[in-house]
Amino acid sequence: MTPLEERDYFTDYEILKDPYSFFEAVRARGPIYQPPGKDYLIVTGFDETLEVLRNNADFSAIIGLQGAAAPLPFTPEGSDIAAQVEAHRDEFLGGDLLVNYDDDLHTRMRSLLNKLFTPSRLKANEAFIQSYSDEIARTITAKGGCELIQEVATPFVTLVIADLLGVPAADRQMFMDVIEAAPPPGSLESGENDFSSPNHPLVVMGGYFANYIQDRRQNPQEDILTEFAHSTFPDGSEPDMLELVKMATFLFGAGQDTSAKLLGNSMRYITDQPGLQDSLRADPSLIPQFLEEVLRLEGSTKQTARLARRDTKIGDRAVPAGTKILVALAAANRDPQRWENPTDLVLDRPKIKEHLAFGRGKHVCAGAPLARVEVRIILEKMLAYTSDIDLDAEKHGPRGQRTLDFEPSFIIRGLSELHVKLTPAQGVDLTVDKAASVTAQPAALPQGERSGFSTAKTKIGDLLANPSSLAILDRHFPGMSQDKRLAMAKGMTLRSVQKFAPGQFSDDALDAVDADLALI
Repeated sequence: MTPLEERDYFTDYEILKDPYSFFEAVRARGPIYQPPGKDYLIVTGFDETLEVLRNNADFSAIIGLQGAAAPLPFTPEGSDIAAQVEAHRDEFLGGDLLVNYDDDLHTRMRSLLNKLFTPSRLKANEAFIQSYSDEIARTITAKGGCELIQEVATPFVTLVIADLLGVPAADRQMFMDVIEAAPPPGSLESGENDFSSPNHPLVVMGGYFANYIQDRRQNPQEDILTEFAHSTFPDGSEPDMLELVKMATFLFGAGQDTSAKLLGNSMRYITDQPGLQDSLRADPSLIPQFLEEVLRLEGSTKQTARLARRDTKIGDRAVPAGTKILVALAAANRDPQRWENPTDLVLDRPKIKEHLAFGRGKHVCAGAPLARVEVRIILEKMLAYTSDIDLDAEKHGPRGQRTLDFEPSFIIRGLSELHVKLTPAQGVDLTVDKAASVTAQPAALPQGERSGFSTAKTKIGDLLANPSSLAILDRHFPGMSQDKRLAMAKGMTLRSVQKFAPGQFSDDALDAVDADLALI
């Protein structure tokens, strides 16, 4: 039988869904270990992990998304392969995304991103988070329970960052649908990590963000997208628009998983650790400390990866240029050399914020402050409106014998679903003011009032979503609604798309569509 530490982390579903025993078996071989037959190292030690994450000179982030097991697109030559890495950057999965950037390019782009998560920005966004959290908590408590991941966590974190950025209210449901259908980073399903596919959620959303940023440059508003669209680097130069689109899209899309998974992972401890939820209800000021301990024990990101681009060392071990590193964040956060009783949840653990759940160094998660705020607030609301929260035993089994399903991702640590039962606190008012609802839909048009749809002002996505306008489009452009090439154009108007496809969308054809739209 293959020893646990020699099994394949990247293909073994049992390990991917519960990696901790695997990482402990690896740790027994030392803080740095090379599995037999593999061309990468696994780093499990806290100090060693910190050393790698801080050494941006010798370690490249270029393999952060594809992982340490994927082959390099070139054969490393010599003691310094930095030039080779850059020459082949476009051949790495996500090589053109901020998470994989290095050196000055990363520093310049990160300077733009850091402006989005300042304390003042988060404070301004907190009113929305408070209102939305209150609405959710009242609704699910009145129902007596919910499926926490898809019904609450995903739409919650999606709408929070949509509000922060300034995504139009009319588009937010579409974004929630896209995020819900998106695979987690590091998914093992074939094709789900292909960022070049026109149907990949990040590509679909990219079309919308391209339109938003272009619009904000022409029509500034009081929102972060406008600030983003008009941003400059520290030297005063302007970023390429495509870079802004990629950054905004990746921030919005890939960043949602970490916050949503943190809420689910937190709820596991709240429901199953005796006395914990009572302590948090009695003293909500303990919730931030609780979340830091959950991040240490069950951080949303299990691992990241680095590529040695120069001959270097980790501790006393020589690491040749071209060596791939699996940086096991989940293992470092449970390293007994750093943490006393590392598998226990301890509310008053000393120096808890030194955990590595959000990484460290130049690539530390920019959205960490937002994740802490939004999950803290919704937990405060849920605890305030309930007297007890438990997992649904019919779905997950009794306490002590839970059956939980985690996503098979080599990057993300998160539950596929979590069914919770909520007992209302005595005397609480669970009524939701529908008129003031954060998620209220626009009122339907009064009978006889025109929609105002047009090919010059109405987004293609809105035309496709309305049965009457959809029928008009399919009548004038047969099969248009099924055309996958429109995935990145749904945030644009037909008149805008005409510039790129004048043969398909002529003036006469669009004028005829406008005539029919005017009758809706």
